Amino acid sequence: MNVLILGSGGREHALAWKIAQSKQLNKLYIAPGNAGTAIEGENVNINVNDFEGIKSFVMEKNIDLLVVGPEDPLVNGITDFFKSKEELKNVLIIGPDKAGAILEGSKEFAKSFMQKYNIPTAGYSAFTKETLEDAYLFLEKMESPYVLKADGLAAGKGVLIIDNLSEAKDSLREMLNGKFGKAGSTVVIEQFLSGIELSVFVLTDGINYKILPEAKDYKRIGENDTGLNTGGMGAVSPVPFANKDFMQKVEDEIIKPTINGLQKENIDYRGFIFFGLINVEGSPYVIEYNVRMGDPESEVVIPRIKSDLLDLLISAGKQNIIETDIEFEEETVSTVMLVSGGYPEKYEKGKEILGLDKIKDSIIFHAGTKETEGKVVTNGGRVIAVSSKGQNISQALEKSYKNAGLIDFDGKYYRKDIGFDL
Repeated sequence: MNVLILGSGGREHALAWKIAQSKQLNKLYIAPGNAGTAIEGENVNINVNDFEGIKSFVMEKNIDLLVVGPEDPLVNGITDFFKSKEELKNVLIIGPDKAGAILEGSKEFAKSFMQKYNIPTAGYSAFTKETLEDAYLFLEKMESPYVLKADGLAAGKGVLIIDNLSEAKDSLREMLNGKFGKAGSTVVIEQFLSGIELSVFVLTDGINYKILPEAKDYKRIGENDTGLNTGGMGAVSPVPFANKDFMQKVEDEIIKPTINGLQKENIDYRGFIFFGLINVEGSPYVIEYNVRMGDPESEVVIPRIKSDLLDLLISAGKQNIIETDIEFEEETVSTVMLVSGGYPEKYEKGKEILGLDKIKDSIIFHAGTKETEGKVVTNGGRVIAVSSKGQNISQALEKSYKNAGLIDFDGKYYRKDIGFDL
């Protein structure tokens, strides 16, 4: 089977790493990929939103399976594009169509979907520039802290949690005036839920599903969860508090109603669903949906999958996932993300990465890297994920931190407290 993965981050390297192990694989391509994915398959210089370019490549290389890594091409309708082309009708696609991708593409839609299908989530209301005064009144009736979410895609940075009412009003006005571009033309204001977060993932064929290992990721740039939101500074799987009883609630109250709701809306959803959850005194609530695997959660979830991932993806594409078994490693996996100095704000690229050849007992997943003149250099804010297995969290993290220290590039930064709250 010939497979094309779209994307260039740590998630895509983790997918490529696992798919490359499959006996069913003939040839693996990654577009555009990074210095790490080039180890697993062949990188192709095509933008993830160049649908015509992707189509030409798929036809030229007889691609059987397209795995869409990031959310952007899904929200932009790549699955619909493939379905509309007679010559592409036999290509299996992992990723929902535009109607399904709106679960991530619009926070307002996601909240209304949850409300419609009685899926537990925080109370909310949505506002635009034209209803700014109403939004101020809504904030005044709420208790702090205030949660403001850009409705559209904002690269994981469109959520603000603010303690002060005056600051919340100022931030709301800034968002509606373009702080996050078009993504903030509508802002969802929601009730703050106090608890501990986790991520749960399923792979679905639109009818049935398989629950993947859960993970806990760390979004803030600073230790003890301080500072600006990032795309993710590290993750751990499994999550100790996600015991059998809690996960049964997640399945009964959240996963099943979501899959049933998608079917009732006549949405053909074949791919990953990422449930961003919060545990409030033993009860799970949905913070957000994503329509793809998480990053850096992929870098701990995928190493825990013992089964052939390509088998699972094919069965999801063919709508017979119920016939495919899935097994997990019992070991804990941790990942620590090495980021560029200045991230998540301004940072420099092109810094040579040293020490990758010194790594033992960890899996190195490249996120923002590229190869230039025989050297691996930084090419993004999040650069390298150092993933390690252990009998418990502390053992896994000990390996990740040891190897994080061996890798070096100018401005390297990483959090030294991943897993601190578990």
